[in-house]
Amino acid sequence: MPDYILAGLAALMAALVSGPVLLPALRRFKFGQFVREDGPQSHLAKTGTPTMGGVMFFLTLPAAMLAAKSITAESWLAFFLFAGLGALGFADDYRKIRKRQSEGLTAKQKLAGQLIVATVFAAAVWWLRGGGLWLPFAERIADLGVFYIPWVVFIVVGTANAVNLTDGLDGLAAGVTFLVALAFLLLCRAWNLDHLSWFAGGLAGTCLGFLVFNIHPARVFMGDTGSLALGGGVAALAILTGTELLLPLLGIIYVAEVLSDILQVAYFRRTHGRRLFRMAPLHHHFELGGWSENKVVGTFWAVTFFGAIAYLYILLS
Repeated sequence: MPDYILAGLAALMAALVSGPVLLPALRRFKFGQFVREDGPQSHLAKTGTPTMGGVMFFLTLPAAMLAAKSITAESWLAFFLFAGLGALGFADDYRKIRKRQSEGLTAKQKLAGQLIVATVFAAAVWWLRGGGLWLPFAERIADLGVFYIPWVVFIVVGTANAVNLTDGLDGLAAGVTFLVALAFLLLCRAWNLDHLSWFAGGLAGTCLGFLVFNIHPARVFMGDTGSLALGGGVAALAILTGTELLLPLLGIIYVAEVLSDILQVAYFRRTHGRRLFRMAPLHHHFELGGWSENKVVGTFWAVTFFGAIAYLYILLS
C-alpha cells in the first residue's frame, strides 16, 4: 500500500481512537472555550465546549510518520514546522485557560514565537535547497539568494495566522484544510514527490478525523494548538512543493479571512468608527447577515474546492 494512503489512514485512525479519550480528559481538566462577548450572540452557547483539541494532532501526524517509509530531511522539516507552531499554539491556549479569558499570549509574544520557528525552518530550507523561487506562469526560477529566508518567513507567518483566523466556526478550518491537503496530495503524486505525499496524506487524515468531533455542533475545538499547527503544515507543503505563489488561489478562504480583518481595521480607523463588514473575519460577516453556521461553512468549503481545482489545473495542465 502506498505511503500516502498508509499515512492518511494512520492519522485518521489515531484521531478516531484518541478523540473519545481526549474529550472527557479536556472536560475533566476544565479546558473549556472562552467566547468573545463582542462576537455573534449565537456563539455564547459554545462557552465551555472543550478546546485545545489540537493536541490530538500531536498523535495523528507522528502516527502518519510511523506508517510512512519515505522520510527525508524535507519531510522532517515539514513536521518541525507543524509541531513547532502547534507547540506555540498550545502555550497560547494554556494561558487562556489558566487566566480564564479569551486572550492568552500577547500579540508580541505570539509573533516572536512564530518568527523564531519560521526562521529556523526557512534557514534550513535555504541551506538544503538554495534560494530558488519558482515563477509558475513565467516557467522559470528566480534566485532570491539569502533573501529567500525572509520570503519563507513571511509565507509561514502569514499562512499560520490566516488559518488561525479561519478557525471560527464548527468544522470550518478543518474542512478547508482537508481540501487544501488533498490538493497538495494530488500534486505530490503527479510530481512524484513521495517524501511529501505522505505528509499531505497525513495532514488530510488528521483533518478528516478531527472533523468527526468538530463538525456542527462541535464537541471540541482545535484551539490555537490546532490552527497554528495546520497553518504550519499548509505553509510547509506550499514552500517545499515550490508552489507558494499559487497558495492564495488554493487557500482562497484563508486569504479572504485575513483581508477582511485587515480591511475592517483600516476602514474603522480611517472613518473613525465605521465598519466595512458587519464583523470580521469574513465568516462572522455572513453569520450576522442571517446565514446559518452550516451554510457559511458549506459555502466556504465549496469555494475552497473550486480554488483547489483551479490550482491543480494550472499546475498539471
